This record gives sequence, C-alpha cells and structure tokens, in this order.
Amino acid sequence: MIFFLVCALALVLGYGLYGVLVERIFRIDVNRPTPAITQADAVDYVKLPLWKTFLIQLLDIAGIGPIFGPLMAALYGPQALLWIVLGSIFAGGVHDFFSGMMSVRFSGENLPTLVGRTIGRQMRVVMLFFSLLLLLLVGVVFVTSPAAMLSTLMGVPIQYFIISIFIYYFLATILPIDKIIGRLYPIFGLLLLFMSGGILIAMMSNGHELLPHLNFAQTHPENLPLWPLMFITLSCGAISGFHSTQSPLMSRCLDNEKHGRLVFYGAMIAEGLIALIWASAGLSLYEPAELAAKINQGTASVVVNETCRNLLGRFGGFIAVLGVVVLPITSGDTAFRSARLIISEFIHLPQKSILKRLIISVPLFLIGIVLTRIDFSVIWRYFGWSNQTLAALVLWSSAVFLVQQNKPHWIASVPAAFVTAVVVTFISYAKIGFGLPYQFSVIFGFGITLFLFIAFASFAHMKRKPAMRP
Repeated sequence: MIFFLVCALALVLGYGLYGVLVERIFRIDVNRPTPAITQADAVDYVKLPLWKTFLIQLLDIAGIGPIFGPLMAALYGPQALLWIVLGSIFAGGVHDFFSGMMSVRFSGENLPTLVGRTIGRQMRVVMLFFSLLLLLLVGVVFVTSPAAMLSTLMGVPIQYFIISIFIYYFLATILPIDKIIGRLYPIFGLLLLFMSGGILIAMMSNGHELLPHLNFAQTHPENLPLWPLMFITLSCGAISGFHSTQSPLMSRCLDNEKHGRLVFYGAMIAEGLIALIWASAGLSLYEPAELAAKINQGTASVVVNETCRNLLGRFGGFIAVLGVVVLPITSGDTAFRSARLIISEFIHLPQKSILKRLIISVPLFLIGIVLTRIDFSVIWRYFGWSNQTLAALVLWSSAVFLVQQNKPHWIASVPAAFVTAVVVTFISYAKIGFGLPYQFSVIFGFGITLFLFIAFASFAHMKRKPAMRP
C-alpha cells in the first residue's frame, strides 16, 4: 500500500516540479498566438476549451496501452511501477511536451516535418515511415481489441463490432474535430475516470491489500529478461512514441502556450497514474503464473474483464469494461486522423475540402481492414518496438532543437540515450529482430548508445546554430 502511494505521490510531484522545469527550459510565450488562432480552418485547426483539450489528449494517448502493457509488465514484478514513475516524469512527459509544443511553435506541423526541421530532410522520410507504420498498427490493434472485448461482453460475433468501429473511425477521421471527437470525448472521459478510480477504490475497500508482497527478484514465469523486454512491453504509461503522433492534433486546438504543460506533460502523468493502478492490480490480485496463464488465454482483456467484474460487481463491472473498451477506440480514431494529416502535409494536399480528405482516408482504411487479419500478438510485438524507436527519435530531435535554441539539452538527450539502448538491444536479441545472443545484444545496445551519445555531445559543444525563430 505504502509503495503504491509513494509512486502515485512521485508522479504528482513530478508534474509540479520537473514539469515546471521542462516548461521553463522550453520558454513558453503566453503572448504568442497559437495555430488554433492564426490558422483556424473549422476542420483541424479549431480552438477548444482547455478541459476538452486536456481530456482529448489524454484519451488520444491512453488506448489500451496503460492497461494491457502494465498488466503484462506486472509479470516482471514491482519494477514495473518504478519504470512507470521514472519513465513518465523524465522520459514520457518530456517527449509529449516537446512533441506538442514544438508543433505549436511551428504552425501545428506533424511529427515527420518537425523532425525534418531539426535532424534533416532524410530523417523526415524515415519518420514518415515510422509514423505511418505505427499509426496503422495502432488503428488496427485498437479495432480488434475493443471488438473482442465487446464480443465477449455481449455475446455478439466480433465481425459486427469490427465493422461498427471502422465506420466510427472513418467518420471521426474525415469530419471536423469538434463534431464527433470534441462532443463524445467528455462522455468517454467519465467512463475512463469511473473505470480507473473504481478499480482503485474497490481494491482498497474490499480487503485486497495493495502490493502485499514486494519481490524485486526475477518473477517472470517464462524467465524472460527484464532488460529490455519490460521497457518494450510497458510503453504507454511510461514513454510511447505514439503520443508524439497525437500531440500535433491538440497543438492545433490549444488557445495559449501556457496550457501546454497541463495538456501535454499533464496528460502523460495522468496516463502514468492509470498504468500504476493496473500494474498494482495485476501484482495484487494474481500470482505471476496465474496472471501469465490468463493473459495467454487471449490478451490481457481476459484479466481486465475478470478484474472489473470481481471488484465492481455485475453492473459496475459492465460500466468499467465499457470504459476499457472506450480507451482503445479513442486512440484508434485519432490514429487514422493523424495518419491522414501526416500524409496530407507530406504531399501538400490541403484538407479543408472533404473530397481531399476522402482521397487520403479511403486507401488508409482499406489497408487497415487488410491488416486486421494478422494475428494480434504478432502486431503487438512489432508495435512495441516501432513505438519505442519512434520515441527515441523524437527525443533526439527534441535534444537537437534545444541545442539549436541554446538551451540545456540533457532533459531530452539523457532519456533519448536510455530508450535508444532499449530498442537497439531489443531488435538485436528478439526473434522478430536478429535473434542474437542475449549478452552480446546487451553489450551491442549499450555500445551503439554510447557512440551516439558521444557524437551528440560533440555536436552540442560545437558552435551552435543561430536560434530558430519560427
């Protein structure tokens, strides 16, 4: 119980202390008009109230990541909670803040263009590939997983839910952001808050001790190495490259730069709290072997459904599961929307006309429908690596931005190096990568990271470029 409360308090203090430091280093300008004002188009650039902007950002980034990921990471032990806290404060919050605020500064530009500004045009193409790959994988995963949960909940064939969710995604992708997303997300937000708060309160009031046995030894039933696998498994809730594809959506709706810390850094901290609750539930209610067996029955949705029903009763469990279903849907719709905007920006196709939105959206959804036929577990493995690789690239780009602005870069370069070590080690060791021996992969991962960090440090100490003035 105490360990959980300390972790939760650390997240809150991280927002109030480290978040302020990040904001000061970036140097917000409260008098600078935002893209929502200077480029208003009533489609994507729409000024929204602060509470809506925050809630949409939270629901955009949350998905099933801060639920499924922490449950699967709980197999490694309470180390997962430490990663949630440290990752959210020092990596994920910084990543989300800079991807959002850099977009605000550069007219609401999307991720590939932002990275192209800092690292170079060639990297813009690389980021275009990674961004679209990630968004399509997210869109597909966040169709199949909520459809599966709804099918289990209501006893209706999964195909009907897949079709219904795709129809909703299509409408949310092509219609103005305030027509569907801006109106439905407050309702979805209530479900999210009920689900998260309900699970925590029920565990504390029903005699379930939070984290009764803290065991920091290796606990994974299959004896999988914690490094780097836990840091790939638990991305959303600590740091996730997917968030950087979503932040530009709200950078186009923010009415003042002073709200950036709450909307971008604050939403990451809120997601960390959600992840903390679910990781604690996995560690408190199940033994590692039992938790692994239930996850292996299909996905972590089996654990979610059982946990909600056991803790909140039939009706409460039904509402809570709906909240869990809503999370992926509210990320899947904006994943396809972000993909549309990234492609339109790359090919210079304005999106005010609905015909031009359809020209991009229809092929995107056809590809997405084809990808739903791929096994969920296969998609999730590739999602995890591509997600963290994108996060590393965004952090390096943020560090370069800070150097070019004559500001301290360490708040971005240090977490960038850490995540780089994770992804290089993983792709070297994993079966979906090169399948190299574990010890060699670890040495290789840290070696490549050390080389990149030294190269970046040399770049940072060279004569800095004149500060960019967008």
